[in-house]
Amino acid sequence: MAPPPEIRRPALDEVSIDGAKTWKQAQLNHPALPKAQVRFQADWIWDGKPTKIVSRSTDEKGSVQPDRKSFIDRTGTNALFHYNAQQTWSVDAMGRVRNVLA
Repeated sequence: MAPPPEIRRPALDEVSIDGAKTWKQAQLNHPALPKAQVRFQADWIWDGKPTKIVSRSTDEKGSVQPDRKSFIDRTGTNALFHYNAQQTWSVDAMGRVRNVLA
């Protein structure tokens, strides 16, 4: 039985290593199930400089995960358990990785 149309599976994951200016396709690890987190990976050679790594998904219907500003503009800031915007991680010059929202 096929899932209802509103329950979509990730079809494509992308990663940016320059703060969402450019995107590179990541390798999607299967299974990719509807309404579930999906693991993905992307190769990257770190140059030792601080950067922001951003990830986003596109579902099988072509809907792209929104950036944080677009998400907040649409839903407000009280969406802690239903936060579905792109995820950003900061890497400092010492190699420490931190969630940008933390």
